[in-house]
Amino acid sequence: MSERQVDSSKRTWLIASGCAGAVGGVAVAVPFVSTFQPSERARAAGAAVEVDISALKPGEKMTVEWRGKPVWIIRRTPEQVAALPKIDPQLADPKSERKPDELTPAYARNEARSIKPELLVVVGICSHLGCSPTDKFQTGAQPSLPDDWPGGFLCPCHGSTFDMAGRVYKNKPAPDNLEVPPHMYLSDTRLLIGEDKKA
Repeated sequence: MSERQVDSSKRTWLIASGCAGAVGGVAVAVPFVSTFQPSERARAAGAAVEVDISALKPGEKMTVEWRGKPVWIIRRTPEQVAALPKIDPQLADPKSERKPDELTPAYARNEARSIKPELLVVVGICSHLGCSPTDKFQTGAQPSLPDDWPGGFLCPCHGSTFDMAGRVYKNKPAPDNLEVPPHMYLSDTRLLIGEDKKA
């Protein structure tokens, strides 16, 4: 056996063992690194959810899950925002004064119930018996709605209605407005649901 053949076999052995070591290192590192990600259980228990809202157009809604609940993000049109103060007399809690710390953070205790007037972030669960209201953004007469309906949400279970800020109308089964979850904007296109304080 020549010296050249020995070097060639050593080189092959070194390359093979180096590759095996690298594969083993990756196999060990992946589970270790994944422990830093929130588990499904942690996410369900309340880990914050980051949402890209860049594709959301005026008049559109998207739904994400936070703490096992549907959270609606609605980009309201300028007309929808302008209509909000006009219906205050018809609402049970127009200023979100009932259960303010539980249902509406301080930064959302305004006419639009939001940080940015055009963007509404609410938990899509009726405060009556936990049903999920349906979108009724179209204005005007519709089944189960008044002829002068300004747009909003209808809970089909017992007929509770909410405006485009998630505020409940008077004399409806739902006792409270829709909940505004803690949230904050990371940028113009990124929303964080579940946290509202920058670390």
